[in-house]
Amino acid sequence: MSKKSRKKSSKTPSGSLTAKKKPGKTRATTQTRSAKTQPAPAGKSTETGAKPTSHKAASKRLKSSEKATKPHATVAGAKSALAEGQKAPAFRLPRDGGNTVTLSDYADQKLVLFFYPRADTPGCTREAIDFTRLKDAFTSAGTAVLGISADPLRAQEKFRDKHSLSIPLISDEQHEMLEAYGAWGEKSMYGKSFLGIIRTTVLIGRDGKVARVWRNVRVDGHADEVLAAARSL
Repeated sequence: MSKKSRKKSSKTPSGSLTAKKKPGKTRATTQTRSAKTQPAPAGKSTETGAKPTSHKAASKRLKSSEKATKPHATVAGAKSALAEGQKAPAFRLPRDGGNTVTLSDYADQKLVLFFYPRADTPGCTREAIDFTRLKDAFTSAGTAVLGISADPLRAQEKFRDKHSLSIPLISDEQHEMLEAYGAWGEKSMYGKSFLGIIRTTVLIGRDGKVARVWRNVRVDGHADEVLAAARSL
C-alpha cells in the first residue's frame, strides 16, 4: 500500500468519530432546553398553590381571635342578671367573727354590697380600706356596707386583721349570692377564659329594691362615688 492510500484510510476513522460527536451535542442541547422549560411551570404552580393556603391560615387565626373575645360577651350577659328597680335577692351567709348575715337584718336601711375578687390582693385591699375609711359617713347617710367574696372565713378574718377593716366581710364559697347579684361570671386574662368574681357594687334602697349597680368597678374613687349616690337616695 502506498503512503497516500494509508493517509486517506487514517482520516476516515477520525472523520467517523467527528460525525458521531455531533448527535451527542444535539441530545445535550435538547435536554438543556427541556430542563429550562420544565421547572418554570412547576415554580408557578407552587406559588399559586401557596396563596390559598396562607389565606386559609389567616382565616383560622381570625376565627380563633373571635373566639377569644367571647368571654367578654359572657360577662356582658352577667351584667343583665340584676337590674335597677328589681327587688334585691335575699341571702343568708356567714361573716367574719362567726355570725350570720341576712338581707332582712338591714330592713328599712340603705345597704351597699361590694363584691371583690379575692381578699388581700392589691385592688381589693384598696377598695376595702376606702369603704372602711368612709364607714362613719355611710352611717350618717343611713347606709350599711358589706363586703362579699368567695374566700373562706379564715381568709376574710386574716384580711380584716391585717388591714384593720371595720366593714363586715361575707364568705360566699358556693357563689350563691354572687350569682344572684350578677357578680359571678366568665372572665378572660392572657387569652384564657375562666369563671370568677366580677368586681361589682350594688346599692339597695330602704324599699329593698336595687337603686344602683356598678359593674367592672375601677377602685380609685369608687367608694366616694357610692357614698354620694347613697346620700342622694
